[in-house]
Amino acid sequence: MRLVTFARRFQAPSGLYVAAASRLIFGAALFLAAPESRAPIAIRVAGVVVFTAGLALPWIGHERLRRMFDWWAVRGAYTIRALGSIVLASGLVLLYALLPALRSG
Repeated sequence: MRLVTFARRFQAPSGLYVAAASRLIFGAALFLAAPESRAPIAIRVAGVVVFTAGLALPWIGHERLRRMFDWWAVRGAYTIRALGSIVLASGLVLLYALLPALRSG
């Protein structure tokens, strides 16, 4: 699957830091955009969770992250699609909640 191929790019040690930095930036952006959103408390909490995940990612370590990814990658296409659908739905909810903030910015 293309998603597995794309995700494997982050298995390199440098990919770990790119993923962590991306989460830090996205978490901070969510936190800062929360007051202008339709669900400020939920968006602020999501921002804190994503930011904290970005801080924790380097401490998880490359080897443990690789093992977690391998576990995920062998689950099969249906599991990967189901998890991808959950991520897509979460993103759409975030987009809906953030639309007022995006329009005013």
